[in-house]
Amino acid sequence: MEHYVTFICCVAMAAGFCHMNERSYITMAETKSAAKGVNKSEEIRKLATAMKQKGEKLRPVVIVAALKKQGIAVSSPQVSMVLKRMGLGARPARGEAAGAVGGRRSAISVDDLLIAKKIAGQFGSVDRAISALEALKRFQA
Repeated sequence: MEHYVTFICCVAMAAGFCHMNERSYITMAETKSAAKGVNKSEEIRKLATAMKQKGEKLRPVVIVAALKKQGIAVSSPQVSMVLKRMGLGARPARGEAAGAVGGRRSAISVDDLLIAKKIAGQFGSVDRAISALEALKRFQA
């Protein structure tokens, strides 16, 4: 039986699935991670947390460059995924952000436009209706 296990392990080693290390069998994934000794996602999280505490913008390109200086090679998509999982990554698309420049605050229906037209007619012009609404807004504030 021992020869059979040794044979299977030799075949697995030849295929690149594992190799022997001090009479124990270690998978290739374990040897690669042990050789590098760095958890890239953890390093990204540490750097992102430090940058956030300093008030810096969390941009994947900046994080990739900073980790490259430390000798850690990561990709921009990898950084984006880690930031997203931390709840820091995705920014709202244009128009979806609250108070976005050029974005709609609320949809105006046709009924709203008809009411506005009726009010403008009662004031005599659109400019006078706007002035009245602005004055009302100042009094409410």
